[in-house]
Amino acid sequence: MASRQVPLCGLAPCCLWLLGIVLLMDASARPANHSSARERAGNREENEILPPDHLNGVKLEMDGHLNKDFHQEVFLGKDMDDFEEDAEPRKSRRKLMVIFSKVDLNTDRRISAKEMQNWIMQKTAEHFQEAVAESRAHFRAVDPDGDGHVSWDEYKVKFLATKGHNEREVAEKIKNKWDLNIDEETQEVLENLKDRWYQADNPPPDLLLTESEFLSFLHPEHSRGMLQFMVKEIIRDLDQDGDKKLSLSEFISLPVGTVENQQGQDVDDGWVRDRKREFEELIDANHDGIVTMAELEDYMDPMNEFSALNEAKQMIAIADENQNHYLEPEEVLKYSEFFTGSKLVDYARSVHEEF
Repeated sequence: MASRQVPLCGLAPCCLWLLGIVLLMDASARPANHSSARERAGNREENEILPPDHLNGVKLEMDGHLNKDFHQEVFLGKDMDDFEEDAEPRKSRRKLMVIFSKVDLNTDRRISAKEMQNWIMQKTAEHFQEAVAESRAHFRAVDPDGDGHVSWDEYKVKFLATKGHNEREVAEKIKNKWDLNIDEETQEVLENLKDRWYQADNPPPDLLLTESEFLSFLHPEHSRGMLQFMVKEIIRDLDQDGDKKLSLSEFISLPVGTVENQQGQDVDDGWVRDRKREFEELIDANHDGIVTMAELEDYMDPMNEFSALNEAKQMIAIADENQNHYLEPEEVLKYSEFFTGSKLVDYARSVHEEF
């Protein structure tokens, strides 16, 4: 009972202190708008030297899944983080209309497929420059002697250190060719990484990667040889009859697992629907019902202008309500969730506010 008699002036400092703690916790715990990107984030140190599972501006993930954030990545580029669920709607609409104006090169208040294609290529180039900058920093982290080359053994030491092994002990064991005593799962990861290391090592192979080769190791999408390797890996994982091609049924096959409830069924139905549309409209270029390695490579190549044009046409078609083959401000705002990952309300009224 006595605690109820504490004067308000005495409570104020305590309340302010508690409020500060709550706000700090909220800021650090608040989920990002692009949750799939957050899910892909892991241990920072490990991520610095491991090839990323997710590649910005590439249609498929390394495991063959569709990139859920692709349309936002090629439409927003570096501005993706500006569109958060808790952002002020009017401010987000204004930013979206600024982007619209940049895409609309001839300022006729509508976006053509050619304008969207040019924009996609620009945003893809942005992602490439980010990849180069990140790879350069990560290369320095695994090149301790600064000789401009990283050996496979140097990389292996750094990788195992991120898994909790003592760096000096691992280096000593490798030098003396002693058993590393690592678990089966880690050994399998190492073998896969070594295969990828060999692919990134330009002839003549010496198991030493330069900075540019290390970029190919981390980001195969920007190296023709590594992109082909990535395509082969995806086809190998999805190809059920061993013909090194993909049929529609192979491409849309559901992941291993059993549908246990309606929510799971809805997810699986969405999986099939999205992959079927992607296969038929974008990947299978000659529409013969079979995807070859060459077709999948063209589809996944982020700098392929023809694929960028097809993607531009598909993006416009999704929001083109008046069927005039152009994107207009009202349509972009109405389909803001597709373009930005955030649903911006009052889209019709806001067109007059922003223009």
